[in-house]
Amino acid sequence: MKRPYLIATCVLLGLASGCGSGGSTPDPGVRTEDAEAVDLDNLRIRISGRAEVLPEAARLLESRGQSLPSLDGVPISIEEPLRLSVNDVNASLGTGALSGDGDFSVDEVPVREVHQSVAVGIVAPGFVHTATVVYDTAFTGARPRTDLIDVHAWALPEAFHDALSAAVGEARLRGHTGDKAVTLRDAGFVLGRVVDLDGRPVVGARVTLDRDDLADRVYYPTEDFAAVKQDGTDVHGLFLYVHTGADADTFRLGVEGADAYVPRNVGAAPGWGLFLTVYPGNFPPP
Repeated sequence: MKRPYLIATCVLLGLASGCGSGGSTPDPGVRTEDAEAVDLDNLRIRISGRAEVLPEAARLLESRGQSLPSLDGVPISIEEPLRLSVNDVNASLGTGALSGDGDFSVDEVPVREVHQSVAVGIVAPGFVHTATVVYDTAFTGARPRTDLIDVHAWALPEAFHDALSAAVGEARLRGHTGDKAVTLRDAGFVLGRVVDLDGRPVVGARVTLDRDDLADRVYYPTEDFAAVKQDGTDVHGLFLYVHTGADADTFRLGVEGADAYVPRNVGAAPGWGLFLTVYPGNFPPP
């Protein structure tokens, strides 16, 4: 995708200060007490943290007697979701691999061209390609200017994706995609969790989108992941957005009746899923 289109998209999203090359907005919307400042003329940072299998996925597979795929040595990619959505060849900003404990660290991540957010992508046999948002310009209107440390990424096993697809149902998936897809991966999806200040899942939360034409695409998996509903989050606080199976869509996502939740940047496209944790205030829960 050409740079002018990316810049125009950022302006439309209200992210002009994060798309340009200047600005003095303080950084970065995540805790940085132990992070080191970076060269603002170069804007390369280190992103480190841990990846784990989504807890609900682990419990569901274990309840079915299925083993979890290993994360040891699994490759990761630092990705820009907006660029990823439009198949930009520069969507990947750096690569690394997970240790046996799921730890990772990627140095020299060039963030000058970050337009919307930064995510940790996991693509490996046994897992669905999922990009977990670890930095969102919604909080500052600017790209990262310090290292991002202690971030958390989630891996989605294929079997859990299949269970979610079955919960939504083939009829809904075909309806939302004009018969293009019968799985969430083929449709493109967003999976997220609404939490409170302490990081606990919020029950009964309703996710709102700034585009009315997409509102009927939001679902809330039931506790056992056997079905979905549309009246609010269950005990795990999870919500699911089903994409069109076609071109990329971008929008902002908030929580109904809860102004403390900053509206978040979201992008969706076929072939992968975006994961984000939605929390009140500007900082992730401890």
